[in-house]
Amino acid sequence: MSERTAWNDYPWELIHEAPQAPELHMALDAVITDEVGAGLRPPTLRIWEWSQPAVIIGRFQSLKNEVDPEGAARYGVKVVRRVSGGGAMFVEPGNTITYSLSVPQALVQGMTFQESYEYLDAWVIRALQDLGIKAWYQPLNDIASESGKIGGAAQARRAGAVLHHVTMSYDIDADKMVQVLRIGREKLSDKGTTSAKKRVDPLRSQTGLERSVIIERMLQTFRSLAPLTPIALSPSTLAKAQAQAEEKFSTEQWTAQVP
Repeated sequence: MSERTAWNDYPWELIHEAPQAPELHMALDAVITDEVGAGLRPPTLRIWEWSQPAVIIGRFQSLKNEVDPEGAARYGVKVVRRVSGGGAMFVEPGNTITYSLSVPQALVQGMTFQESYEYLDAWVIRALQDLGIKAWYQPLNDIASESGKIGGAAQARRAGAVLHHVTMSYDIDADKMVQVLRIGREKLSDKGTTSAKKRVDPLRSQTGLERSVIIERMLQTFRSLAPLTPIALSPSTLAKAQAQAEEKFSTEQWTAQVP
């Protein structure tokens, strides 16, 4: 069994591209993580930007149980399925902070699933704390604060690598969310939320900062752990992802499959 490695054992790459389609984001996660697992690229941190509103359901979720198709159509929401488990996410351009870590298995060697979630989220929690948010890891896959849940993580284990991605709420329209997500409607109903103007905005309200400023602080914190070099997506990686986006992640066969 190989020994566990550390963050600074690697030269990390940062990918932060212009807004992209939801199905391309799904494919990029798979392709980049597979490239890391095959030793074709170093560990990679990717910050996502969205070209349109989307719902991302987990690998093992039922589309019918999670998404209201009329609500999704009303707001032009694209529904896609990711390769990791976990719950459904509702996103709009500029209203979340979503990122992926594609890392060698050796970085979390010997850890339980819970330990790996906590370990891979620790740098973000430290960045949030530096911004004045009392944030903490809440098992199994949440980042929480005194004002409620900030974000959720999901993982996929692929050959030789781990994909760990997180979506955090910056300023989400909860009224719109509950018209698109069935489970969101139930959760907010349980909390007695009735205001049409209610927003899920722990990052914006607790920091008062622009989304870009929060992302920059996250990157500063990451660079205190390991070298991080911004790069552009290579033509070969992008081509592989575009092919998977078209052939798999945008198809009804993948998105509507019954787990």
